Amino acid sequence: MSQLQSGDSALMQELGDFPDDDLRVELVEKECRTVRHSVPEDGVELDPHVRDCVKSYIQPCVWDCQQWCSGYNSPTLAGLSDDSGRTLTSSDFNLRSLTPDQRVEGLLAFNSHEELDRLNQEARQGNRHPKLFALFEIDIEPIFATMALYDLKEKKKISENFYFDLNSEQFRNFLKPHTPHVDNSTLAKSAIFSITYPSQDIYLVIKIEKVLQQGEISDCADPYMTLRECESAKNKDKLEKLRGQAETFCQRLGRYRMPFAWATVKIIDVVSTATQDRDVPDSDTLKGGVKKSLTNRLSDEDLLKVLAEIKKTSNPQRRIKTIPDMSPVHDTPVACLSTELIPLIPVPEKNTRTIKEVLEFPSSEVYVPHNIYRNLLYVYPQRLNFVNRLTSARNITIKIQFMSGEDPRCSLPVILGKSSGPELLQEVYTPVTYHNKSPDFYEEVKLFLPAQLTERHHLLFTFYHISCQQKQNQSGSCETLIGYSWLPILNNDRLQTGQFCLPILLERLPINYSLHTPEVPPVKWMESHKGLFNLEVQAVSSVHTQDNHLERFFTLCHALEGGATFPLRVREEKIPENKLEHELKLSIISLSSSSLEPLVLFLHLVLDKLFTLIMQPMVIAGQTANLAQIAFESVVSIVNSLHNSQELVRDQQGRNSLLATYLYWVFRLPDPPRDIHNAGSDTFHEELALQMVVSTGVCRENAYKYAWFFFELLVKSMAQHVSQLDKRSVPRRCRFSDRFKDDISTIVSVVTAEIGTILVKQQKVEQAEKVNISLAFFLYDLLSLMDRGFVFQLVKNYCNQMSAKSVSMPTLISMRLEFLRILCSHEHYLNLSLFFSSPASAPASPCPSISSQSSGSCSFQEQQRILGLFELSQEFKQQHYLTGLLLTELSAALDMESEGKAINAIYSLLCAHDLDHRCAKPEVRAKVAALYLPLVGIIIDSTNYLDFTGKRGPEDDLQNVPPINQSVAMAIAGNPFNTLGRNVLVQGKSTATLAADTSRHLLVCFLWVMKNADKSLIQRWTVDMPPSQLNKLLELLTICVSCFEYRVSLTQALQKSQQAKMQLEEALLRGMGARGEMMKRVGGRMDRTMGQRENLRWRKDLTQWRQTNDRQDKTKAELDQEAVISGNLATETNLIVLDLLETIVQAVPLAECKDNVVGGVLKVLLHSLTCNQSTTFLSHTFSTLRAVVVKFGDLLFEEEAEQCADLCQKVLQYCSSPVDENRSQACATLYLIMRYSYSNASNFSRVKMQVTMSLASLVGKSSDFQEEYLRCSLRTILAYAEEDTEMQNTQLNLNSILSDTVKMREFQEDPEMLMDLMYRIAKGYQTSPDLRLTWLQNMAEKHNNRKCYTESAMCLVHAAALVAEYLSMLEDHKYLPVGSVTFQNISPNVLEESAVSDDILSPDEDGVCSGRYFTESGLVGLLEQAAELFSNGGLYEAVNEVYKVIIPILEAHRDFRKLASTHDKLQRAFDNIIQKGHKRMFGTYFRVGFYGAKFGDLDEREFIYKEPGITHLPEISHRLENFYSQCFGDDTLVMIKDSTPVDKKQLNPNKAYIQITYVEPYFDDYEMKDRLTNFEKNFNLRRFMYTTPFTKSGRPRGELQEQYKRKTILTTMHAFPYVKTRINVIQKEEFDLTPIEVAIEDMQKKTRELAVATHREQPDAKMLQMVLQGSVGATVNQGPLEVAQVFLNEIPADPKLFRHHNKLRLCFKEFIMRCGEAVEKNKHLITSDQKEYQQELKKNYNRLRESLRPMLERKIPELYKPIIRPRLENR
Repeated sequence: MSQLQSGDSALMQELGDFPDDDLRVELVEKECRTVRHSVPEDGVELDPHVRDCVKSYIQPCVWDCQQWCSGYNSPTLAGLSDDSGRTLTSSDFNLRSLTPDQRVEGLLAFNSHEELDRLNQEARQGNRHPKLFALFEIDIEPIFATMALYDLKEKKKISENFYFDLNSEQFRNFLKPHTPHVDNSTLAKSAIFSITYPSQDIYLVIKIEKVLQQGEISDCADPYMTLRECESAKNKDKLEKLRGQAETFCQRLGRYRMPFAWATVKIIDVVSTATQDRDVPDSDTLKGGVKKSLTNRLSDEDLLKVLAEIKKTSNPQRRIKTIPDMSPVHDTPVACLSTELIPLIPVPEKNTRTIKEVLEFPSSEVYVPHNIYRNLLYVYPQRLNFVNRLTSARNITIKIQFMSGEDPRCSLPVILGKSSGPELLQEVYTPVTYHNKSPDFYEEVKLFLPAQLTERHHLLFTFYHISCQQKQNQSGSCETLIGYSWLPILNNDRLQTGQFCLPILLERLPINYSLHTPEVPPVKWMESHKGLFNLEVQAVSSVHTQDNHLERFFTLCHALEGGATFPLRVREEKIPENKLEHELKLSIISLSSSSLEPLVLFLHLVLDKLFTLIMQPMVIAGQTANLAQIAFESVVSIVNSLHNSQELVRDQQGRNSLLATYLYWVFRLPDPPRDIHNAGSDTFHEELALQMVVSTGVCRENAYKYAWFFFELLVKSMAQHVSQLDKRSVPRRCRFSDRFKDDISTIVSVVTAEIGTILVKQQKVEQAEKVNISLAFFLYDLLSLMDRGFVFQLVKNYCNQMSAKSVSMPTLISMRLEFLRILCSHEHYLNLSLFFSSPASAPASPCPSISSQSSGSCSFQEQQRILGLFELSQEFKQQHYLTGLLLTELSAALDMESEGKAINAIYSLLCAHDLDHRCAKPEVRAKVAALYLPLVGIIIDSTNYLDFTGKRGPEDDLQNVPPINQSVAMAIAGNPFNTLGRNVLVQGKSTATLAADTSRHLLVCFLWVMKNADKSLIQRWTVDMPPSQLNKLLELLTICVSCFEYRVSLTQALQKSQQAKMQLEEALLRGMGARGEMMKRVGGRMDRTMGQRENLRWRKDLTQWRQTNDRQDKTKAELDQEAVISGNLATETNLIVLDLLETIVQAVPLAECKDNVVGGVLKVLLHSLTCNQSTTFLSHTFSTLRAVVVKFGDLLFEEEAEQCADLCQKVLQYCSSPVDENRSQACATLYLIMRYSYSNASNFSRVKMQVTMSLASLVGKSSDFQEEYLRCSLRTILAYAEEDTEMQNTQLNLNSILSDTVKMREFQEDPEMLMDLMYRIAKGYQTSPDLRLTWLQNMAEKHNNRKCYTESAMCLVHAAALVAEYLSMLEDHKYLPVGSVTFQNISPNVLEESAVSDDILSPDEDGVCSGRYFTESGLVGLLEQAAELFSNGGLYEAVNEVYKVIIPILEAHRDFRKLASTHDKLQRAFDNIIQKGHKRMFGTYFRVGFYGAKFGDLDEREFIYKEPGITHLPEISHRLENFYSQCFGDDTLVMIKDSTPVDKKQLNPNKAYIQITYVEPYFDDYEMKDRLTNFEKNFNLRRFMYTTPFTKSGRPRGELQEQYKRKTILTTMHAFPYVKTRINVIQKEEFDLTPIEVAIEDMQKKTRELAVATHREQPDAKMLQMVLQGSVGATVNQGPLEVAQVFLNEIPADPKLFRHHNKLRLCFKEFIMRCGEAVEKNKHLITSDQKEYQQELKKNYNRLRESLRPMLERKIPELYKPIIRPRLENR
């Protein structure tokens, strides 16, 4: 700190000093679910083990945390290490997610729900219990119920019993003599059951008992089966009698019960219905059936068998009454008792009926350490066998007592009572099965075990026969004693549990019987000491381990603590003192062998004991025994086995949750050694570090594999050690010994080496990452505890070690980055980084005035120093150690393509600073931003990596954009930075592009630094920057604008119209520049209670940067919130860019190349205008634009003509904005541009032309532009001009262009009409080449949008011809085309572009032909675009013609690179011709005639429409019909279905008629010689033909001999393809064919088809057979044979028909020959299964030939007479 600058001390106060000690260690009371802790009874001296257990369960938690700076109270930075972690990608491990703050609530609830809430999937279920009298329809005696859960699959009972009854006061009085008092806890009628492992096979079983009475169960149940309450009048006497009997039995036998009935409910049904129908009223409940108990099937085994049968048969049980209200429980209800009968919180305010929690016996192990004192014993009498006994003992009950001695008074009141009675009892009786000598029992006796057990404690069982009927002359007791049995509770000091079979003693109990098992004493036993009584005893205890290894370990540990007598007895063996050390070591080693469940249950105690052994050298038999090493190895072994266990839960970092819980909540420093001589011994953390260093082999490997545990242990023990020091007398660097520091250095070094080993040898990247993260958090914590210089040395060693590894670089960089990210998230990172800076880091003084700077006072050294601040220099790395490391890693990562983590780390840090209220003051922020200046240099150098296309809609997708040459992309895009093309440029490099999200993160970092850095420093930097670097900076700003463009999500776009959206933005975003202000609104109004507070906008999942978000079902509020957030973010980022541009512009006078800088700035500004922007931003941008025009107008108008054109277009676009503010700003800007260009005549005419062209372009292209707003704007501009005296003489004739827009609006839906109109507008500008070019481009774009690529190409060819015309006027170069004549081969239509005459229009005139296209490169660009479009349209031959014009220009310019790509494109075109030549589908043509006055200009006009290939007549008909029906109404429009001539007189004048006819291209014979290919027959078409069949009678069709045909040939004004898809018909010719001529034409067509099908290069069998079938098939109507019979059967009488007759005969001759060839050809093509078909064809062919032969051989003699007789005959 000695290097602090003057003036920095005040800033340091802002950030908060380092506190004297940034640590706080607290004791936190354990949250307890019950009103008091469960502890043993008072007044008993506890065994050391029990004492340790109880202490462990009730002691407070030790919680250490960083103490934040005293100057402020900040939870924000406390959370920042987490928040910064959360902003990283999901693959990042953030171990701090388990900090105490986050764990408190969940973990304490987890721990203190006892065994009820053990695992996440636990379904808590409340069963409010049945009014069980409702199960029966009559009411005659007290009834008692027991409820428990059974798991059929596991075949076990999975809960303790819950006892309840629903007896009325009358019936309770029956039992008063036997019930001394009733405790409130026994009146519970509701219980909560827990199910840790839910399954389909869990059943709730309700067992029903009644007071013992004479008779079998079936006899007792009989009244319930036969009598009904509804028949009470009839049965009244019987019922009264039965009640009287019941009262008698109750008076005498009230303390004995008998089994009666049982019912089951399948739990899964309850849970599923309860979850589906939460709101179902209680009455609509589950049905349970009741069965009477069977005398011989009462045990649990029998019960489970019956349940299995029920499940198998699935018989619905007989319904008697419903069982109400069973539902899952989510929160602890009021007035609940724990299973130890301690009230749970919340406690009821008034006395209400209690609810009991029922203890679960989970079906499988549950691995959660004990956390409350619980010591319960369950006794289950199972079976008694008196079959061989001859006495009359048949109604047998067993009295069960828990004795602490042999005196009857030693019976302890520890047995839990049942319902409606005392809470605790001294004795309990089992139910009686009437007249059964070997009864099964189902009783469960639950008792509280005393904490201190002695060998005298035992269970005593007394067996009685009960007389149900009082015999005459006999009074007194109804019990007859049969015998005794007992079970000692301890066996060799260990609790006895399990199955037992006890003999029965028939005499009085002998003295000291309890010290023995019921075996030895020579007394009288039933059946010769044979085991007759089966029972099971189970303990649920958090004191008794019931595991040999654990018990042995605890016993030996307690012996060490003193107070033990030797030899020590451990179970059967005795251990002398000199063997104690050896035995203890063995027991420590065998700890990890104990089974998993007990080890987990007593984990906290085991670890505490082991840590005590590590720290305390033990004195055994006077010798000091050091058990530290072996205890440490045991800890490592336990940690390893817990991690490797499949049953235990691990968190996402792979850490065992039990160990994490232990560290955070349970671990506390072991007590210091008691021995005073050892006062100078090691502290725990020193001993632990030493053990980690000296460990070897497997122990060492596992200690470092699970280093996280030992690191956290070290940190927690160091923290507790520091909290006990006297901080005033012990400075920070003396807190820990040098030896400990050496050990820590060694550990860090070894762990770093271990990371490399895991990576290189084991190839386990994930494991290496986990160890790396653990190490990082360890050093993070050490920064709070140890000397920072020492920790920095550790960091340095780590980095050096990690750099030397021979592992693939990206992996290592990723590791180092994660390490640094965690370190930098430290609370005092800024203090550690900032204030070691030397004075050189800050600017020497505020930036001097511009005049003094320009005078050359700034030295070269100063300039270099300023530039050096933005570079990652060695000096910087030394002054700002952590930041330097992080930026170095970022730089390396960008080169290695592992940049994601690096960028996220920086991004997280800046988020933290942004939200840290210590950094609120601008001067503090400037200081922090100075720390990151080198980041700016790194980002500028990595511009090429950035992906800024963002997530656009499909229409902007690169795949869907036809490839357009970059040099002229602006022709269509109107975009100065062609964002689509940029990726193409980058692709040339061998670099991967960053992901869009990562790019955004990097750019946000850049913008944050720029926003907060010192403004004068930034300005100096931009002045001193070399031009190449400045260009890169401007490109980076362009990318920022693209990247943070405001994109409205699709759902919002649908919800709101464009205008509403703009108004919404205006309202939301006006004046909301600063992000802090934005968060006030978002945070204040819409804070989602997620604990995120202000950092809401930095959360990727909340700030919707990617509008294509996964979740589609967002609410309107969420969508609005997203819009506000992304809108504010877009505004703020753009304003930062604007600030920076202003800074650059203000520095321009100092720059060397002004024009470059101004042009670059203008590009960025124009680009920002092409993106969606808020009103706030636009108003500032227009202000900046006006400032640029005012300052550098001449420079702009002279040097940046093209950009001025773009500027005019963008500004005009905003002139048509519906938002008033945007419009007024745009008007002012446009007027200013014109005003400042007026001073220079040539500039003014150019600007005037550019405005006019921009307007034309806007009108032509934009479908959503609003004309009324534009008119309003133009009026405003005129108003400005009128007020300005200098401008009053100028004229702007913009109105004529606007009049076109009205018409265009009308025909928006009719593409042909729209193109006609645009064509007409373009034609109107024949004398204004710039405007004509603009409209031709407008047309090209419209065609392109409709995928009419050929027409789009033609528009550009016309545009190119126009350019060529004007170029040829200017220059006479041989390589340039000679005006439009050169383009004739592409299309003869182009000649219309030839200039009218030189005198009408001169290209030298100011502002004319000054656009970017009237140059050689513009011409080439237009033609290249046309070639691409021809290629898209499949007219590859035209591509060749276009390139014939381009190539001479390229050759003249020696542009060999372009020539190479041109020839490459030509080759592809020719390849396409070869491959697709005959497969291409060109247009389909239709004649469309419009008739009716409603069509206006179109009336009686005919057009040829060009439609896409394979368009059917119904398609075009449907399209036109739909459109014109909407225009005129369905009733008005009539579609004429035939092609006969339309007679206007017969049409209804009030209707509109359309006639559509399919036409084919028509060629004369001489033309066919030149049109050989498919392309030639479909290109340059002007004549089309259609035929109309008719007969003389007026019908269209008739017999062959009367069928005439009319051919109509239409000629169009221009040749197809043209700049439009429909062209006027200008000429019409018709001629008729006689029937025989029709026949000749048909036969010629058939013959041609046969010839083509036969002689194809690749024969198509199907096609051939189809044609053959139509020619020789037997059943062809009006087929060839019929034609011959009609026309050739007889020689015609009329000599005029002779020639036709003969021509037809010759046609048939050729036809029959072709048929023969086709049949032969087919023979070679058919497959084996078609032979029959071939024979049939051949037969048909022969038959046809024979039928035709006589007609074909008959000639007309007159036709064959010689015209000139031979001279010989004359002689």
